[in-house]
Amino acid sequence: MTAQADYVVYRSATGRAVVAAATLGSGMIMLDGTVVNVALRTIGADLDASLAQLQWISNGYLLSLASLILLGGSLGDRYGRCRIFLVGVVWFALASVLCGLATTPELLLAARVLQGVGGALVTPGSLAMIQGSFVRADRATAIGAWTGLGSIAAAVGPLVGGALIDYASWRWIFWINVPLAVLTVWITRRSVPESRDPQAAPSLDVWGAVTAAVALAGATYALIGWGSAAALPLAVVGALAAATFLLTERGTTYPMVPLGLFGNRTFGAANAMTLLVYAALGAILFFLVLQLQTVVGYSALAAGLSTLPITVCMLLLAARGGALAVRIGPRSPMTFGPLVMAGGVLWLLRVGPDAVYWRDVLPGLTVFALGLALLVAPLTATVLAAAPDHLAGTASGINNAVSRTGSLLAVAALPVLVGLSGDDYAVPAVLDVGYERAMLASAGLLALGGIGSWLTIPRGLEECRPD
Repeated sequence: MTAQADYVVYRSATGRAVVAAATLGSGMIMLDGTVVNVALRTIGADLDASLAQLQWISNGYLLSLASLILLGGSLGDRYGRCRIFLVGVVWFALASVLCGLATTPELLLAARVLQGVGGALVTPGSLAMIQGSFVRADRATAIGAWTGLGSIAAAVGPLVGGALIDYASWRWIFWINVPLAVLTVWITRRSVPESRDPQAAPSLDVWGAVTAAVALAGATYALIGWGSAAALPLAVVGALAAATFLLTERGTTYPMVPLGLFGNRTFGAANAMTLLVYAALGAILFFLVLQLQTVVGYSALAAGLSTLPITVCMLLLAARGGALAVRIGPRSPMTFGPLVMAGGVLWLLRVGPDAVYWRDVLPGLTVFALGLALLVAPLTATVLAAAPDHLAGTASGINNAVSRTGSLLAVAALPVLVGLSGDDYAVPAVLDVGYERAMLASAGLLALGGIGSWLTIPRGLEECRPD
């Protein structure tokens, strides 16, 4: 743990350096999250990849990230947040180089899985470094700066990624991480104080992490490869691993996921809402970018820029959504946010061969983004309010893992459910039909989440707190 005398203040050179290092590290992860969807069609054409392989290129990263993010946080608490953060940054950069060098879909998938491992070390470490470095009075300010700057990183992702794909090569969306990583390592080693959690568990829940990863991998493979000979056996393996994970977490002294948290009805309901909303979000971004490129004829840059309303609305309005939840309670924002998002998705059904951006894309994305901005902060506040104070970090990590799992499962399941396979993502007439079905399914998930929130989320934040 950082000694009290070593804590830094926000308005100092060291304080600014800590925020810069944390933002650069987490910004790399956000950048890859926003640019890879834009690149999928180009990657598919260059590497002669099928739709299932493109799903895995997207999902392999999410799989390792979702499975290991809680373990990454535990490693930082035990061995040093700064140290594990640096390991993750270097790991992520090396995996990014491998992604850029990949000559087959299989090699790119393997490198993407390795990227996710690095991301699982960086993501929890970036926030934990701020928490462990600043004096208590300046932590909220530093976290706010980190959040705002991170949103900017997400905003420029489609612009930078689309430009690199159109004017250089899709490989550069990965190689650009290398100079970012070098700068992050340099700032971190020079300026960021080390910190640990003196109350960290004396042992790591490695078996829990392994069984979680196998469970998610089995489910993902079964969904993507449904109909193949291996799908059913791997689905069974995934189910057995999931059962083993639950037994492990219930029986171990220091679980990665304390199942007792789910004894609080609000905590369970808020995470169920997270699963539904982020499943819809992942599916919408996956299908919309493909639709814009294959059916409407957008370039990679234009397709990437088309999603900017989501980032802009989040940057400008997410904090106001949090303030609204404090004033009126979380139930209404968590109910009407998803319903507004569903309305935006239904508008996006207009995106077809003759779509005009200002008429058919922008209004739907803006309405969707307004609903998301209304929802996200109240959702996070509810999850944290429903957990004991000493488990706030664990609760946040669980919610983070659940959100990525939702996107992972949606991108795995929906293409099969809407009748897409093989090279269908490159056939405009076929993709157009699948896109419409996927949008309807996503709107249904969001409506289900809104109705579920009205029925299960308390009116005020104080009512969410554990007994």
